[in-house]
Amino acid sequence: MIFASDNWAGAHPLIAERLVEAAGIYTAPYGESDADLAVEAKLSEMFEREVSAFFVATGTAANSLSLASVSKTASVIFCHTEAHVIHHEGGAVELMSNGGKLVGVGGEVRGKISPEKLEMAMARFPSEDVHVGQKVALTLSQATEAGTIYTLDEIRALADVAKSAGMKVHMDGARFSNAVAVLGVSPAEMTWKSGVDILSLGGTKNGCWCAEAIICFNKADAAAIPHLRKRGANLFSKSNFVAQQFDRWLEGDLWLDLARHSNGMAEKLADAVRRSKDARLAWETGGNQLFIVISDEKAEALRAAGAKFYDWDTPIGMEASIGKGERIRRFITSFATKQEDIDRVAALF
Repeated sequence: MIFASDNWAGAHPLIAERLVEAAGIYTAPYGESDADLAVEAKLSEMFEREVSAFFVATGTAANSLSLASVSKTASVIFCHTEAHVIHHEGGAVELMSNGGKLVGVGGEVRGKISPEKLEMAMARFPSEDVHVGQKVALTLSQATEAGTIYTLDEIRALADVAKSAGMKVHMDGARFSNAVAVLGVSPAEMTWKSGVDILSLGGTKNGCWCAEAIICFNKADAAAIPHLRKRGANLFSKSNFVAQQFDRWLEGDLWLDLARHSNGMAEKLADAVRRSKDARLAWETGGNQLFIVISDEKAEALRAAGAKFYDWDTPIGMEASIGKGERIRRFITSFATKQEDIDRVAALF
């Protein structure tokens, strides 16, 4: 009963098979293999326009290199107050952007930035004021760190605010697949057609071994990334093995099938929580992340029975809704979650 993170899940057998097949092949290194070039073409087809794709090892690398590529002296980058980039990436964005400043912005919906709050935050950094930094980018997590998902209208509204100040829009798509599956839209609609310039596309949480990609929707935005990737120690000599994962992941929309499965398992778990007398959803989410209020006693019993999940800090403003001896716990399903996992943990709630 592994619900700690989709990072705990292994690799999908079809992707593992592809890597085994590729193991005996001689191929050009450093992103010049036939597979590297083929995957970039597949991604261009997937996103309905010519894109530039750069493979990296981790989501942190994808996010920090993407944001570094649009940074300049005294950069200011806006993100949600609870975003992964500001709390759980060890200062990687600040390092790779040569000291760029991450500014947290809130909103009315858990995990989401509101256009009004973004405008207020941006107003603190007038471009003519030498005493403050220069606004360069907005980064959106899709799905968010709180498991919620931006609608297309919400993305467009935020992108319009950012672009009114000449800023680039980046999307942290560690769980991009799950968000596409929930919204029932195309990858193009959720990215460049809604104003996104650069995407961190995550494969690792959705069936791959180790596969993340920086996707640039405009050639000009891709200019700095090859050098940043090399300097940031993320240019693989055997990039072919990352490309092979993405190639099989994209084939037949495997990526979308896996996301739909993990989302479906999460919804079944959410239904079990809604029926429970001993647990409740802290807030409604989409995709494959759930935040469940459980007593310490119940959490101990679940763990004793073999369930794996993480405790979650109570967001500011929610303290009054969490009783004594209770805490929010995060449960995440994956492509590898089985119905019996849901049934076993549901029986313990």
